[in-house]
Amino acid sequence: MDQLIIRLSILLVACFVTVLSDAREVKINGFIAQGVTQADGSNFVEDDGGISFKLTEVGVNSTYRLNSTFRFAGQAVYLDGGNRYQQGARVDYLFLESQLYDSEQWSIKAQLGRNKNYHWLYSATRDVPHTRPSVILPQSLYFDAFRDVALGVDGLALVTQGNNSLGEWDINFSLGTSPISSEQKNNLLGRSAKGKLKHDNDKQFSVYWRPSLSNIQIGVALLDAEFSYKQGDNDTLVNGNENSQRFMFNILYQQPNYEIAIELMRERIIVDSILFPNFHSDIFGEGGYVQGQYFLSRDLTLLARIDIYDRDRENRSGRLINSMSQGTIPNYFGFMDQGTLGLTWSLSEKMQLQAEYHRAKGAARLAPTFTPDTVLNDNKYWTVWAVQVMYWF
Repeated sequence: MDQLIIRLSILLVACFVTVLSDAREVKINGFIAQGVTQADGSNFVEDDGGISFKLTEVGVNSTYRLNSTFRFAGQAVYLDGGNRYQQGARVDYLFLESQLYDSEQWSIKAQLGRNKNYHWLYSATRDVPHTRPSVILPQSLYFDAFRDVALGVDGLALVTQGNNSLGEWDINFSLGTSPISSEQKNNLLGRSAKGKLKHDNDKQFSVYWRPSLSNIQIGVALLDAEFSYKQGDNDTLVNGNENSQRFMFNILYQQPNYEIAIELMRERIIVDSILFPNFHSDIFGEGGYVQGQYFLSRDLTLLARIDIYDRDRENRSGRLINSMSQGTIPNYFGFMDQGTLGLTWSLSEKMQLQAEYHRAKGAARLAPTFTPDTVLNDNKYWTVWAVQVMYWF
């Protein structure tokens, strides 16, 4: 059913673009990105850790303004990122936007449909290659294996923008659910899971503040998401529930020749059953990154980033994971830290190249997360490099 909905949505976007392409109110944009990558020592991209051309992103997006109050917006994409996320076509967003209130200082909009996630620092731009600071975003917060679920929800979003004597404000709220494909279920629970994972509820709220006459932006975001699992035939897992609660804080400081971004997260994960009857886990994970970009020139940008994630703040070394599994799961599945160096080169007005190198320690963000693959991920230290060329119109 989920695949049928996706195909119908893509067809709707295509018809929408075709029928309205001659109208002055329609804006059509798109992008094509292709690259080469390798995750040596892990299954982050390929199971064998070899060089891969699975770094493909193709998309088209469009907006159509019906009148001063209503606007349609949608984006359909084709992605191939190896094990990072599901290969194939999908609709990233498709919604009707209504202008609820508009004055000189404040604007309130409501979006109904498949909305975008405006709550995290890069969540609203991670779906378009040339708007990201790097090919691969910090995995502590932007977990690629759950990209489609985190990108947005099917439901309602309220977007408020305004200014007062304190500065500029962005206030966002969203409520809904996201369809979970079999591939995303496998990325979380493993391929032995024969049942169905459902996203039952997702509530998010965020506030961003830019003080007057300053170069800084400060944001906080809250997330509460509920999932349920229904056991399948010949399933090693059982019926159960999972609840994720996140608190995020970020700072963005900008100057003409450099930019510093910091985003921190504490996440409470509550699991009842799923792994086996009467299983209960209630842990707090923590993560975050510090990222700097230096603009050498108009066309050349350097990037450096430290990204840290601990699955359980009371067990940062992962020692308990190793002891509870009787030594079958190494302790490095309890954390994942990365150092990244990158380069962005603007080849022309609508084309750029990104290249980067990651050195990683740990495997806590490698799929599947609930049932670690200790065979494919048998290295505590591993590397990723990627080069991607992108064109947009």
